[in-house]
Amino acid sequence: MAKLYFYYSTMNAGKSTTLLQSSFNYEERGMRTLLLTAALDDRFGVGTIASRIGLEAKANLFRDTTDILKMVKEELSSRPIDCIMVDESQFLSKDQVFQLSEVADQLHIPVLCYGLRTDFQGNLFEGSLHLLAWADELRELKTICHCGSKATMVIRVDEKGDPIKEGQQKEIGGNDRYVALCRKHFKEATFG
Repeated sequence: MAKLYFYYSTMNAGKSTTLLQSSFNYEERGMRTLLLTAALDDRFGVGTIASRIGLEAKANLFRDTTDILKMVKEELSSRPIDCIMVDESQFLSKDQVFQLSEVADQLHIPVLCYGLRTDFQGNLFEGSLHLLAWADELRELKTICHCGSKATMVIRVDEKGDPIKEGQQKEIGGNDRYVALCRKHFKEATFG
């Protein structure tokens, strides 16, 4: 039975690196993967999944309106797919998470989603909320806070490094905009 997996973490835990390594492992064994990433994130080029350690691969884009189940079926008409891997899965909609569950349940293709659990205000993203609810398996990828504790939260910072407490949930950025923290330091930065 194929499963829907959700690999979640804060920023800088190696989600994209893990996804790219998993894809490489499939391909090394002669299997085909379909990589997806959010159109919203074009920091490394449109349709590119890139890691901070220099790995990268081309990927199909999904937008808010993309019917992922239809996309997968169209891909299957021209080539076999052994695994679907989704980067930036926090940006999926509820419908898209359902579609990915259909890929696993009806098409029998495993789906591996990688994304953030919460935003800079400590709120769940729509995609993460539904992946946490519907995924067959949840796997946390860990990173650490500056204090050495496990980082479970993220803050958004301005150009001076000061925490930003308000704003749109979806704003793309890297180390220049986000800092991974443990809950204690998140609360101090956000509510202190």
